[in-house]
Amino acid sequence: MRWRPNETEANDRDLGFGAEVADRAKRRFINPDGSFNVERHGLGWRAHLSLYHQLITMSWPRFIALVVAVYLALNALFAASYAALGPGSVAGMREGSFADSWLAAFFFSVQTFSTVGYGGFAPASLAANLLMTAESVTGLLTVALVTGLVFARFSHPMADIVFSRHAIVAPYRGIAGFEFRIANSRRNQIVDLGARVVLAALDPDRPGKRTFKQLRLERDKVSFFPLSWTVVHPIDDDSPLAGLTGDDLEEMDAEFLILLSGFDETFSQIVHKRSSYKAHEVRWNSKFTSMFGRAGHDPVAMNIARIHDVDEVEPATGSATSVRRA
Repeated sequence: MRWRPNETEANDRDLGFGAEVADRAKRRFINPDGSFNVERHGLGWRAHLSLYHQLITMSWPRFIALVVAVYLALNALFAASYAALGPGSVAGMREGSFADSWLAAFFFSVQTFSTVGYGGFAPASLAANLLMTAESVTGLLTVALVTGLVFARFSHPMADIVFSRHAIVAPYRGIAGFEFRIANSRRNQIVDLGARVVLAALDPDRPGKRTFKQLRLERDKVSFFPLSWTVVHPIDDDSPLAGLTGDDLEEMDAEFLILLSGFDETFSQIVHKRSSYKAHEVRWNSKFTSMFGRAGHDPVAMNIARIHDVDEVEPATGSATSVRRA
């Protein structure tokens, strides 16, 4: 096994993880979805909760389900309060069991909360009017908060870039190259998309220490990103991967950190995307299957569903590479 460090000292930085995290980390640094595997403790429960951040970043189905749950819970709570005041507190509420009173009070609460007011129910006591006033204020504040959150979610730019499930080591111009493929799954236009690939691995010369090496790319930026982009790191004599095998990378607990950034024309803002590949997620002696074809009258069609497809090829040979899966 051979490990060739880059000559540029700046490439050996820890990218902000810090020496403690870099040396002690047993899991991957960046998950495939872009989240970091760093846990923070010692903050108060309010700071740790980060409710606003969670509401902005959670998926739409979870957000809608949470809004519906809060809406039903608030109306159920006010309905129980109305029912506890007794049938005479709300005009139109018939006498009966607490369950019957609660059901009628629930629909009265929904009408009050939404300011509909069909006229079938009306508060008939001072306590009911005070409770109705509190619910009206609660409803106004809740609607305002949900409206603001929905607007913030729509206006929050997020890059939806698909990464190939595996990175590959493929023949490349007489040698070999470390490659992965990306594509934009949305119809928005991203321009000036830049890529940065950093190899994080244990340093055999410093047992227990991890080093970070930025990999030189064939092309580190594209001006336009309407199709897919295969990011390539040539494994030449100066590459940190020169002479390494798949088992070498697993022994070094290697992880390829991917950082993308580009300009989203829809929001006129910079968007970012992160992911990573562990050593076992790199397929050797493979090449990506073409994603392009023809569909109807379109001169060029791209099938994004094939972004993960690879074919096996013969190993590349070269003076600087050993691209076999040992």
